[in-house]
Amino acid sequence: MNELSPQRKRIILATCCMSLLIVSMDATIVNVALPSIRRSFHADAADLQWVIDIYTLVLATLLMLSGALADRLGRRRVFQVGLTIFALGSLLCSIAPTVGVLIGARLVQAIGGSMLNPVAMSIITQVFTDVKERARAVGMWGAVVGISMAIGPIVGGWLVDTVGWRSVFWINLPICAAAIILTAIFVPESKSTTLRTLDPVGQLAFALFMAGAVFGLIEGPRNGWGTPMPVAAFTIAVVAMAVFIWYEHRVSDPFIDLRFFRSVPFSSATAIAVCAFSSYGAFLFMMSIYMQNQRGWSAIDAGLMYLPIAVAALVLSPLSGRLVGRYGTRPSLLCSSVLMTVGAVGLVLMKDDSPIWQLLITFFAFGAGFGMVNAPITTSAVGGMPRDRAGAASAVASTSRQLGVSIGVALCGAVAGRAVAGHGDFTDYARPLWWVTVALAVLIGLIGMASTTGWAQHTRESIGHLLAEPAGRPLVTAGSGGGRDA
Repeated sequence: MNELSPQRKRIILATCCMSLLIVSMDATIVNVALPSIRRSFHADAADLQWVIDIYTLVLATLLMLSGALADRLGRRRVFQVGLTIFALGSLLCSIAPTVGVLIGARLVQAIGGSMLNPVAMSIITQVFTDVKERARAVGMWGAVVGISMAIGPIVGGWLVDTVGWRSVFWINLPICAAAIILTAIFVPESKSTTLRTLDPVGQLAFALFMAGAVFGLIEGPRNGWGTPMPVAAFTIAVVAMAVFIWYEHRVSDPFIDLRFFRSVPFSSATAIAVCAFSSYGAFLFMMSIYMQNQRGWSAIDAGLMYLPIAVAALVLSPLSGRLVGRYGTRPSLLCSSVLMTVGAVGLVLMKDDSPIWQLLITFFAFGAGFGMVNAPITTSAVGGMPRDRAGAASAVASTSRQLGVSIGVALCGAVAGRAVAGHGDFTDYARPLWWVTVALAVLIGLIGMASTTGWAQHTRESIGHLLAEPAGRPLVTAGSGGGRDA
């Protein structure tokens, strides 16, 4: 790649940040719009859960595949395709005549979204080759997350109150159009020199596992836990996971290298990501319903209540990164656990008429704890990995985040279904879910302590040497039925 001018690099960074902005805003904006969507379609609790979960499920399933396709077909090309599909999905969401069509449009949106952030980050790493330049670019990338968290709920609330819920999807269209044009003009094409196989069997098995587990959790309360539909879903999930583990041990270039999980810090990062993002997904989903349905607040008022979370994340995320760099992951994980536990206990104590100051403290504590958890997750996931495996390890951590959100939203109906449905006292029926959130927050601290012991660090060092060597295990190639020695 020829040396690019500083101005062109800045335009490329801004273009990539546009994709991050729309994907990051999407979660909070759609959550704020949920009560209006329910009224518009007379949707039930499971329908609302699917509006959120179909997006995160598809995103989690396709993140790693999209990265591999971008390496193979060209990063600029896949990025443009992703922007186009995301815009199409957003348009379909805005004109959906039924909640079922809206859920389908969200699936389309997620297919496009899976091609944006990981591919954009690959473009940034290819364009910004100088270490200091790249650090500044990644810092700006991280700042956009905080900005999107701050403006997403406010913009979403204002749009819902003034124009209607369909307008929260319109905002993506001009941003996508601008990004597509800028990408075509300024972003150079690049491909990877080493191509990974796509492993369709592993991809499919993992997708079936996630879909089955989440489908069972969402449809169980609606259909009855013992009815054929949720039982079949959970059965599919178990069988799919068994097939996934069996096959990934035998394929030469697996979708997820299971040897990663022999590193305790890596396994811990995956578990912590699921715990933290399950809590966060449940929190966003439930509190939008609580503030607008139970308290009777407008969408803009509900959006403003999320500001403490954004401020806390914006301030503490970079602080957590510096702590990790200087002292390792334990201090950040313990602080995250304590703060999220305080916030979760505040949710347990919440009542229908809780004063606003109490809610603000609860939101700030929860947001502060959540803001501190991302840096140690990424560091633990990639630490000790060979350089050529760091990207794959980071992708697994990103997938775990999306899976966590899906599980958190699914748990809302499974544990607090009557609260989501609006039957009876919201806070009473939601309290069991908040106790689950307390347990998850405490678990983050316990896992964080275990992952930073001498024994855990030894496993990380061991896996680094192991991954740098030939696998030494039976291998199969795509389409073959037998194995051979490596």
